[in-house]
Amino acid sequence: MTPPIDRRTLLAGTLASATLTTPAIAQSFPLPQGFERFPIWPGKAPGGERVTVQEVESLRRPDSGPDDGVFAHVVTPTLTLLRPAKPNGAAILLIPGGGYTRVAIGHEGYNIARHFAQAGYACFSLLYRLPADGWAAGAEAPLQDAQRALRLIRALAPREKFDANRIGVMGFSAGGHLAAWLTSRTPQESYTPVDAADREPIRAAIAAYMYPVIQMEGAFVHSGSRTQLLGPDPTAERMRAYSLDHDVSAETPPVFLAHALDDKAVPPENSLAMLAALRAKGIAAECHLFENGGHGFGLVAAPAAPAPWPDLFLNFARRHGL
Repeated sequence: MTPPIDRRTLLAGTLASATLTTPAIAQSFPLPQGFERFPIWPGKAPGGERVTVQEVESLRRPDSGPDDGVFAHVVTPTLTLLRPAKPNGAAILLIPGGGYTRVAIGHEGYNIARHFAQAGYACFSLLYRLPADGWAAGAEAPLQDAQRALRLIRALAPREKFDANRIGVMGFSAGGHLAAWLTSRTPQESYTPVDAADREPIRAAIAAYMYPVIQMEGAFVHSGSRTQLLGPDPTAERMRAYSLDHDVSAETPPVFLAHALDDKAVPPENSLAMLAALRAKGIAAECHLFENGGHGFGLVAAPAAPAPWPDLFLNFARRHGL
């Protein structure tokens, strides 16, 4: 039998993991001021023996600024932390989107983190591996990183001075699929534990799915995300298995959803299907459908952006103790 581990040993192992540095971290652009990045795995990410891709960071658009980068072919999954000036004792794990082909770490990471750090939250932006890059876990590689990240954030709570039971998870687009995968199903171990942080439960206080990819089957699927996740010709069984409006757990935390009705990339029916599934399980949920905003609206300024969803989310979060 494995002997019990005390808090001091747990924190020592966790801090060692969180402060590990490695030359494998790509740093094409400097981190914005105030942010701190660290790898989530002690050493290499699991199952990379046949991975040959090279991690690269580029601009999200030709006219993007230097902190609006996207990563492709992620080899070293990381968390990028922004600490609040006036902490409120809670934290948010941000999971950017990118169609499971890239990770929009600036648009749906740094920008969102700045906003919620001003509200008092410690914000952690996740750079996760992509499923078509040759990882042994295949489609499960992003889930491994999301589970590990949530556990690591919980383990870092004493050092960072927030409550491990007051952590929210917010995902965008394909990152919304990953956030829902992480929070709306009964947790299943997706990797072999590597250190004391993996003794932490895979549990969040609330979740938010922003213009999320939910369905992998039917008329409203985002075909690009499905192809990256499941390949070009998945079976009906696999499509159903990765459609997150199925198998919602009764233990799912309260969920906030937001979608623009003019989203041409990921139809709003994805959010509606998830809302119906949550209601069927009696999960507290709130869903906002905006007239305009398109896909990937993030924190785009008015009038292009929909109604001020961050304020709506903050009201929801505070009502549910975050």
